[in-house]
Amino acid sequence: MWSGALVWKIEMTGEAEKELARIDKSAAKRIIRYLRERVSVDPRASGKSLRGDLSGLWRYRVGDYRLICELFDEKVSVLVIRIGHRKDVYR
Repeated sequence: MWSGALVWKIEMTGEAEKELARIDKSAAKRIIRYLRERVSVDPRASGKSLRGDLSGLWRYRVGDYRLICELFDEKVSVLVIRIGHRKDVYR
């Protein structure tokens, strides 16, 4: 049954894929589920826009991990740029 809502395509940079592979499996599964269930439905509802050097990017919080993403309205896609622990991801 189609609800009429657009589903955003989730893409990852090579760096984000490597970072996802490095973290523990349960956290990686939570991140993937979060991307599928929340971000792909409405990326602006569950994230926060960043400021300063990262202005124009969006942040998503999944436990102690942060996802740094770029939204492309014209392509209806979300590009995951970085995935990392909250203490390291903004560096």
